[in-house]
Amino acid sequence: MTTIDLNCDMGEGFGVYELGDDEAMLDVVTSANIACGFHAGDPLVMAKTLAAAGAKGVGSGAHPSFFDLWGFGRRPILGERPADVEKQIIYQIGALEALARSLGMRLGHVKTHGSLGNLAHEDIELARAVARAIKAVDPSYVFVVMPGLACEQAGAELGLRMAREVYADRAYADNGNLVSRKLEGAVIHDAAAAAERVLRMVESGEVVTLGGKRIPLRVDTVCVHGDTPGAVQMARAVRTRLEEAGVTLRPMAEWV
Repeated sequence: MTTIDLNCDMGEGFGVYELGDDEAMLDVVTSANIACGFHAGDPLVMAKTLAAAGAKGVGSGAHPSFFDLWGFGRRPILGERPADVEKQIIYQIGALEALARSLGMRLGHVKTHGSLGNLAHEDIELARAVARAIKAVDPSYVFVVMPGLACEQAGAELGLRMAREVYADRAYADNGNLVSRKLEGAVIHDAAAAAERVLRMVESGEVVTLGGKRIPLRVDTVCVHGDTPGAVQMARAVRTRLEEAGVTLRPMAEWV
């Protein structure tokens, strides 16, 4: 029987501002990627999200970013030295890890956010910096990577546990990375179409790009974004379609 994790970015409010319906999403997904304060989140939001995830049996992981609150971590910050980015990621994971320990919880995975992830998937030195940061904090953490790209290579080099990820609501470019959000067709809004697309990726072991290219891949975890309109409905549609097909859903850190 196939086992898949369903993950979502969470804790992306800040102070009095809220983003996404985390409570509803936690009833659907199996892993939560929690913002660590660099693109969103603050100590209170981080602790609240951890506690809510723990109460619902959802696995928690760190979601580090470039230091870009203004741009929600989606602006490419070029010229950063990989060694500096490595320290920033250690800092972010450490903050969430400390809060988790204070609640009697343990983190299970790390997934990069936004522009940091997009750049690391194509820049092997940046990818190695991310992998080194994870290994430095806790080598047992699962590194969430996109199959066939630089982060997967870096994770393999350091012997990290990895979860290969696909996206329910994003289109793919021919190089295997995500299509820029600036381009038409980059974000998929039809929940039923997204659910069928995810099932095809899981069953066929390949993704069809926006340009029509077929790329083979392994699927361990599926991401549904929590900050888009209709996100909870899309997540429910994806989960329902997978379960109808006999797929078991469990937090990634429990089995990859």
